[in-house]
Amino acid sequence: MIELSPIDVGGHTFLAVTVKLPKTTLLSVSNNKGYIMCGALDVKLLNAKLADRKIIAARAVGVKTIDQLLNAPLESVTYEAEKLGINKGIIGKDALLKMI
Repeated sequence: MIELSPIDVGGHTFLAVTVKLPKTTLLSVSNNKGYIMCGALDVKLLNAKLADRKIIAARAVGVKTIDQLLNAPLESVTYEAEKLGINKGIIGKDALLKMI
């Protein structure tokens, strides 16, 4: 099952996506500039093989819901996210606000 819903973060609208798969759930919250995602995101791939795309993204691990993703510290971020001040350890919703 796939669930899509707009969510408010600090007065800004983002799109929350939940994809329920066997034995796992994929989670992401995005806007037109970037996104945060669950542990399924391969940040190393984005930084190495897709660097020319300048993807702004960050990953939190161990999250099972959108609310957990928004409040979890980020485990890894892309180089482009770092340029916006999105660093490992900040929580997901703070990273999203830097993507405005």
